[in-house]
Amino acid sequence: MTTIDVSVQSCLEKGIESMVDKFGAKHGGTGIVMDVNTGGILAMASYPTFDLNDPFTVYDKKLAAQMNTDLSSALAGLTEGTDEYTAARNKVVSAALGEQWRNRCISDTYEPGSTFKPITLATALEEGLVNLNTTFTCTGSIRVPGWSKPIYCSKHSGHGLQTLMVATGNSCNPAFITMGLKIGTEKYYQYLKSFGLMEKTGIDEISETTGMFAGEKDFNSNVVSLASYAFGQTFTVTPLEVIRAQAATINGGYLRTPYLVEQVVDDQGNIKYQHDSTPIRQVVSEETSATVRQCLEYVVASGTGRNGQVVGYRIGGKTGTADKTGNPDKEVVVSFMCFAPADDPKVIMLITMDTPSRNTGVYVSGGNMVAPTASTVMGEILPYVGVEPDYTAEQMVGADVTVPNVVGETAEAAKKKITDLGFACRTVGNGETVTDQTPLGGAIIPGSATIILYLGEEKPNTPCTVPNVVGMTAAQANTALTNAGLIMKVSGATSASSGNVFALNQSAAAGTEVSAGTVVTVQLGAQGKTAD
Repeated sequence: MTTIDVSVQSCLEKGIESMVDKFGAKHGGTGIVMDVNTGGILAMASYPTFDLNDPFTVYDKKLAAQMNTDLSSALAGLTEGTDEYTAARNKVVSAALGEQWRNRCISDTYEPGSTFKPITLATALEEGLVNLNTTFTCTGSIRVPGWSKPIYCSKHSGHGLQTLMVATGNSCNPAFITMGLKIGTEKYYQYLKSFGLMEKTGIDEISETTGMFAGEKDFNSNVVSLASYAFGQTFTVTPLEVIRAQAATINGGYLRTPYLVEQVVDDQGNIKYQHDSTPIRQVVSEETSATVRQCLEYVVASGTGRNGQVVGYRIGGKTGTADKTGNPDKEVVVSFMCFAPADDPKVIMLITMDTPSRNTGVYVSGGNMVAPTASTVMGEILPYVGVEPDYTAEQMVGADVTVPNVVGETAEAAKKKITDLGFACRTVGNGETVTDQTPLGGAIIPGSATIILYLGEEKPNTPCTVPNVVGMTAAQANTALTNAGLIMKVSGATSASSGNVFALNQSAAAGTEVSAGTVVTVQLGAQGKTAD
């Protein structure tokens, strides 16, 4: 019996595929969903991917195109049917198949960038070097002994005076470099080991690799390396190494071995193997972990991770945008780690995207590009894993409600039943009895929506055309959809009552023809330059 949840896996795969395609990511993306308290992998996905039922067909269009180009070059001048031709062809095809079969979550490494900052934060808190009252002054850059140039913050003009929580929300590089320097090289390196970052995770899966770090002796004599490590640069890790360490910062401090096999049972029902989720060690205290959770919840509530909010849930998280050291093409990896519920985590998720296009009109950052996808996926998977939403009073207004069937009832009784549930109600016709309704009874829609009751009038069968609402404010999107005869459901950053958010995505493509009363989910979030 595996730990993989089929529903969670499906949601994750769809989310990553949509994100990678939308932003034209050159090297695809990865995603992992893990049980924070056991290490059980609920979902793991890489994209481009392939069909397990037809693994020898290259499915990704870009990869297939590259394979065909390489074949043309490799086979030029060779005669089909010869050993030389066959060997050359097999070499190219095998390379393409190996590329699509590779589990990037455990076999690819990358510089994590700011998603690594929770490790620095937890270390500084555990050593008593900072607390929630600690302040930092960011002028936009900081100088480090041994390095001739200033190291810049994402906000070159500076964040000014910040508390620890606000500095974390701002993903302020100078603040985290300051923390790293307070910790010191030797102590920081020991914590890297304690968080399991110097070794393979031990997952029960083949082909796992591990990241690259400076040797201990070299690191201990190099303050510049310490400064760059503190905000997640100049070393590499696998996505699985990162999420395991991140889980230890928020679950009470416990490092666990991630795993895929929960149990092995023979034909007679005898348990031959049962995974043991006993922690390897406790890296930081529950007190430290609680403070980390508090700071990371602030990241999503008010900081760079605002687009990772999920209506009805308390979410913690950390954004990341990491340069590839030494890469002449200025390629970056954007990512977002999040967990829920923020005060008592059950699941943690990490999504990465390698080298998104800079020509999409969206500022390249984890907060802008990955957090909205993480929000969608989290909103879909949390009910599957038994985490129920807890709506605020404001959110309750738009929470989903089942539409009652009032066909055949008097207009007066039907309207009362509709409005008692919080819906608005509009009638068409002058009859005394409801002959039809939109949406039909049983539909699940936002409680703030309008129900149309037909009183003797025939309900029109003309389909509605979905308008393009991307880029509109919440109010504008709602008006456009309502005028089109559709119902808007809000997801993402904030409720529709906030004017400082815009539509990032919509569930039904603009121009699509759908039935009147169809629910169109609109994901709201911040736009513009949200750096990590």
